[in-house]
Amino acid sequence: MAIEFKMPQLGESVVEGTVGKWLKQVGEPLREFEPLLEVATDKVETEIPSPASGILTEIRAQAGETVRVGQVIAVIADSAESAEAPLGGAPAAEAAAGERPVGRGYITPVVAKIAAEHNVDLSRVQGTGRQGRISKKDILRFLEKPSPAPLALVTPAAPLPPPVPPPFPAEIPSATPLPRTEAGDLEVPLSKMRQAIVRHMRQSKDTAAHVTTFMEVDLSRVVAFRKAHVEEFATEGIKLTYTPFFLEAIVAGLKAYPMLNAVLAGDKMIYRRAINLGIAVDLGEDGLIVPVIKNADGQNLRGLTRAVNDLAERARGRNLAPDDVQGGTFTLTNHGVLGSLAGTPIIPMPQVGILGVGAIQKRPVVLETEWGDTIAIRPMAILSLSFDHRAIDGATADRFLGTVVRTLENYA
Repeated sequence: MAIEFKMPQLGESVVEGTVGKWLKQVGEPLREFEPLLEVATDKVETEIPSPASGILTEIRAQAGETVRVGQVIAVIADSAESAEAPLGGAPAAEAAAGERPVGRGYITPVVAKIAAEHNVDLSRVQGTGRQGRISKKDILRFLEKPSPAPLALVTPAAPLPPPVPPPFPAEIPSATPLPRTEAGDLEVPLSKMRQAIVRHMRQSKDTAAHVTTFMEVDLSRVVAFRKAHVEEFATEGIKLTYTPFFLEAIVAGLKAYPMLNAVLAGDKMIYRRAINLGIAVDLGEDGLIVPVIKNADGQNLRGLTRAVNDLAERARGRNLAPDDVQGGTFTLTNHGVLGSLAGTPIIPMPQVGILGVGAIQKRPVVLETEWGDTIAIRPMAILSLSFDHRAIDGATADRFLGTVVRTLENYA
């Protein structure tokens, strides 16, 4: 019996994934839950396990191809069925020897394994065996040849390449032609994660009615609390940053205004019972990823700090599981760590809000006292709340943000 393996959904708002690399090739045996392929989305890069034991008989989505969730990407047959019908009608002697068809002939499992490990296109390998078959020596000789440089500068003497076609014509319609590569330019393809980010950020801007509101917050009490407890946390192996304090304040705001812990579904609002907070983690040139702290409202400062440390470490080590990036109901992005004072973050659909935190800076502020106004130095930061105006009105957004500010300014 054959099983059609479909592209799984790797997140609540994820509708497609990009095949990164097949870890098994056609004709190879599979064990249930054994890694089968790598898939990248804008949220995670992960290995997808085989849904059953058997033989991989067909691959329908090649490396680099982006496919919709639910689309068939491979076919798996049970071992008994594959044994009765050798692949490609191979002669019985060849099937018994373990050879399998590829391109213009049959190859041994040893050659197939080497090709899979080094991502070799066997159509480029010159076979010296009978009827041009590829031997182990052939593929090893091919691997010894120097590979061409992945990137090259375009020299004035070289002809200019033709215009590059739009990478996502369905998602990015444009009336203007794409730029041409000119002499001396360096052309670098987008990573799979960056391509997915392009699609989903554009989708968010095209769908949600983005509005951003700003408030300033005095973090004197938060800074003092952290200073008093940072060494205590360190003795427990916990790095106490400012992020958990903002998460606690967000929880307070969402409890007071649950319409920001909701999703818009057509003409209905779905209010989420769980408060699952996403935290944007910078991955450098590879983009960013948003792991999720589940049931954040049930954790104290210590628990949130441990969760932040764990998710950030595993995100930067590319060790997140698909479940780690699913189910978020609200998101925090701390762009201030690189010095940004304020920003207008893009809402991660289908959520209706995201809070941005600017850099914490000491500034002179005017304080009202019973003896009159006075000027004092305070650690200040600008908070920005981007919200979907289809679901949330400005007054509600400001009340939520005001609750976050008061929670931080009265921290104890």
